Amino acid sequence: MWPGGARAQPWHDARPAHIPRMDVAPLPELPAAAFRKADPSPDALFYRAPRFVAHIDVGAIAAVTALYREVLPPGGRVLDLMSSWISHLPEEAAYAEVVGHGMNAEELAANPRLSRWFVQDLNAEPLLPLADASLDAAAICVSVQYLQRPVEVFAELRRVLVPGGPVVVSFSNRCFPTKAVAVWSALDGEGQSRLVGLYLRRAGFASVEARTLSDGRRGDPLWAVIGRAESLTG
Repeated sequence: MWPGGARAQPWHDARPAHIPRMDVAPLPELPAAAFRKADPSPDALFYRAPRFVAHIDVGAIAAVTALYREVLPPGGRVLDLMSSWISHLPEEAAYAEVVGHGMNAEELAANPRLSRWFVQDLNAEPLLPLADASLDAAAICVSVQYLQRPVEVFAELRRVLVPGGPVVVSFSNRCFPTKAVAVWSALDGEGQSRLVGLYLRRAGFASVEARTLSDGRRGDPLWAVIGRAESLTG
């Protein structure tokens, strides 16, 4: 239970009355089939059944948690995008709010760190039901490979983050391969880091930093890319 022993509740707030679409640059350097998936069936069907499993090993989880401890502001409002039943946030860290998003309501309802949560298919609808500059940080853990409209999603993150707010994108070589986009599957870890950096820059993030958190010699490899938002008028 979190916080104060209260279980997080589903959040069905309507999207703000007017959310302007962000002006984002396309990705003309990528092939036309870059965002196709081996399994083209609706994602909602694939994620219909809950999966209460860890998608990376203990060492990789510890590395993600350490990075969150370093980057996510204590006491801040955090968005855990593409989340599930566990968020890997530092146990000792207290946040003003942790908003969760995912594709399975049962998983999100079981996540003890979420203050509130919502289910949404970002490949069908990338606009987030969140107000401008309403969050201090965002995280995406081992899920970015499934995005078919990544620049639009990251532009939305830029919109909802306060100026300077970080988004932490972490990923490994473990995934549901039939649901990962083609361009992701064609790259190694360093190439995937560059791809995420491209997404962030095209979405208008002011600074982008790539890190190798685990080289994979003793467990799952892990990479992270951190972007920081700037003012929408900056």
